[in-house]
Amino acid sequence: MIKKISDKDKDDWENFVKNKQKTHNKNIIKKKNLSNKKIIEISDKDKEDWENFVKNKEKIPNKDFISKKNKRHEKIKKIDLHGHTIEEANKVVEKFIQKCFDESVTKIIVITGKGLRSKNVENPYLSKDLSILKYSVPEFIESDVALTRMIIETTDAKIEDGGSGAFYVYLKNKNKFKE
Repeated sequence: MIKKISDKDKDDWENFVKNKQKTHNKNIIKKKNLSNKKIIEISDKDKEDWENFVKNKEKIPNKDFISKKNKRHEKIKKIDLHGHTIEEANKVVEKFIQKCFDESVTKIIVITGKGLRSKNVENPYLSKDLSILKYSVPEFIESDVALTRMIIETTDAKIEDGGSGAFYVYLKNKNKFKE
């Protein structure tokens, strides 16, 4: 199938060719790139920009160094609370968070378990949810004023870190901490 070229397309092509010839700069330096055997054309404007760049005394900041300097290296610690009572778990977690904050840890993985084998479930005088570490430990952390000052947030853990039987505690940067 042969497609016919419209008059508009012909006019556009002719305009393109005319403009290309007008803008063709006679002062272009041609360099041969020996590895690819291509000719690289450098215009006067590019040459002038390069000369200005070379003459400039101002140092260019190293982006790689700057981004590394501002980033905090992720330091992760884990604590497993299986077998602890609520009181023991709260004391252990409080000390652990304080210790991790002092050591500039960025993320804590707190493993509480899912509470499926909790003996407190059988006791009718205890609340089911509050007697299980999965619910009581995050509640304790969020209600403790001293701990909340050190914490950015607490979130549910990913499956590979314990899923619904664990949670993350993200700590603030000790060096930028203001009381």
